[in-house]
Amino acid sequence: MRSHEVTKGVARAPHRSLFYANGYLPEDLEKPLIAVVNAHNEIIPGHFHLNEIAQAVKLGVASKGGTPIEFPAIGICDGIAMNHSGMKYPLASRELIADSIEAMVMGHKFDGMVLIGNCDKIVPGMLMAAARLNIPAIYVSGGPMLPGRYRGQDTDLIKGAFEAVGACASGKISEEELEELTLKACPTCGSCAGMYTANTMNCLAEALGMALPGNGTIPAPYGARKGLAKRAGMQIMELVKKDIKPRDILTLDAFRNAIALDMAIGGSTNTVLHLLAIANQAGVELSLEEFDRISSRVPNICKLNPSGKHRISDLYEAGGISAVLKRLLDASLINGEQLTVSGVTLGETVKQAEIYNAEVIRPLDNPYSPTGGIAVLRGNLAPDGAVVKQAGVAPEMLSHQGIARVYNSEEEAFEAIMAGKINKGDVVVVRYEGPKGGPGMREMLSPTSAIIGMGLDKDVALITDGRFSGGTAGAAIGHVSPEAAEGGPIGLLEEGDIIEIDIPNRILNVKLSEEELTKRKAKWLKPETKAFPNSYLKRYAALVTSASTGAVMRDDL
Repeated sequence: MRSHEVTKGVARAPHRSLFYANGYLPEDLEKPLIAVVNAHNEIIPGHFHLNEIAQAVKLGVASKGGTPIEFPAIGICDGIAMNHSGMKYPLASRELIADSIEAMVMGHKFDGMVLIGNCDKIVPGMLMAAARLNIPAIYVSGGPMLPGRYRGQDTDLIKGAFEAVGACASGKISEEELEELTLKACPTCGSCAGMYTANTMNCLAEALGMALPGNGTIPAPYGARKGLAKRAGMQIMELVKKDIKPRDILTLDAFRNAIALDMAIGGSTNTVLHLLAIANQAGVELSLEEFDRISSRVPNICKLNPSGKHRISDLYEAGGISAVLKRLLDASLINGEQLTVSGVTLGETVKQAEIYNAEVIRPLDNPYSPTGGIAVLRGNLAPDGAVVKQAGVAPEMLSHQGIARVYNSEEEAFEAIMAGKINKGDVVVVRYEGPKGGPGMREMLSPTSAIIGMGLDKDVALITDGRFSGGTAGAAIGHVSPEAAEGGPIGLLEEGDIIEIDIPNRILNVKLSEEELTKRKAKWLKPETKAFPNSYLKRYAALVTSASTGAVMRDDL
């Protein structure tokens, strides 16, 4: 076992002494040492209860003859970090999470690991670490929050509190009503109650084969969530025994399966960044084109909040992700031969799944859309690509031309929107918010939610070299690459330019000649970094790559 490097032999007597100081017994060190990587903290609702999940995992490990050893991972709440300088950190924290897990696992020579997370950047950070370290590993989430109730209707953080900010600013609701809704939007622990980034990634972990069935949809407060965690603790011992490693599971077809599921459920656009990054760590060549290719043939059969009326709890009751995967498998839209952490193939894992609500999980011949939830756009404004959640775009905005309203930061754009300076037909451009320019590629949830709250989502588009929350809906186009800070065309736009958006034909253009763009490029000056002096973000900005390649860190230095 790997752990023998720190537990066996005369030379390791001091090491054993340090284990004994913690209360471990000699016989504990004869067993496989299993890292229980727990992202519990007391600020993220999705992570507040993870100590209980960790306890269940450790019981499972111990019941199958392992020695569980817990250590922490950091986590940032995107909702609390939103719409201020704090939002520069969540995506950048993904790399810190992967790096810190590497440091702990390599420093202490664990034999396997159970990764416990739940929210946006923590899930991919953990899966990146699993792919990089390639020791037996299994991921288990804390589960989704239940929806809130406000005046007899379901609500949640995004469709409730965030969008109500715009409604309040436009006089549609009072500040008292806003506060009443705020108190009821998030009623339980768990990741926010919609097909936002956290829940999308927790669902995709099942399709990747790195999580057990139910990981994406069993609600956080349910006893079945702890049961799943205990099962994960038990299963890691099987993976260690059989020496099944993440790279045995994370093949190109596994990523294709995850992308197909993403398209079927209309997941967050952030999954493009994260799947590319996990593939990078697994040594799998995955390109942006793969997303659009799969989107063209996999229909959108689930219309979940924020794009539709159904909730994650509805998907759970309808059969969960296993039922969606079974439907895709029966139509040969995914590969059922891929190995999973269950120790059997994906096809074996989902073969007994049933669909209990054909409106939540529609038949393939009656989809919400004949193509997938995400589209990749290109054109002279995005030569290296841009990403949009087409499942959340109003039909009248799928093709649109409008005047560019150009802002060099999220704050500038949000202030203009809240001041009523954006008119019907406009295209709001938010630039210098990419991976390098931000730095950190901030989410634009507040601007897009304000646009929706003001009732302009069927009239106004927003494009950015930043990114969007999984809770964003409307004609919101992100990841525009190359980004402005790298001299991309989005950095050359001027107020009044005409922007052409054609999502069905995958086009994003500015109505300018090549000669004009070349002339503007000659005058463009590279801006100084907006990172704080001596901060991690300054190092991040120097090393991070384009959104089109997953915003991963360069390793060719």
